Amino acid sequence: MKKLSILGLALLLFGCQEEGVLTQTPNSTTLNPNATLRYFGDFYPTAGIQVEGGVRIYQTPGGFQLELNGFSISSGPDLKVYLSQADTPSNFVNLGNLTGQTVYSIPNAVNLSNYSHVLIHCQQYNHLFAIAPLQEN
Repeated sequence: MKKLSILGLALLLFGCQEEGVLTQTPNSTTLNPNATLRYFGDFYPTAGIQVEGGVRIYQTPGGFQLELNGFSISSGPDLKVYLSQADTPSNFVNLGNLTGQTVYSIPNAVNLSNYSHVLIHCQQYNHLFAIAPLQEN
């Protein structure tokens, strides 16, 4: 029984979460040149993390795009970009893996007026890295 408990704990701590629909394939895109700035914010870190830069959300003819601007962050596993209703990852939309790309498409079904923050979150270990409160332009 003791071995089973240890195995279960190890799987819980080190197991990868299944990729969501928005993170199965790279979300590589470029900012539409006809974009209009609608929201912006600056990132601040959680304890032990270093982050710089901000976020901008643009309205384009095809929908909304999120751009990381002047962005750098401490490295971490399984980092995701979340559009969130709070400064914690409870009600959020996963926009994809944090990679070298700087522009992420926001699904058309998302009502931006319901979302007040952009988060950088380690999904695998459920650790919040950075928070950017959004302001309307």
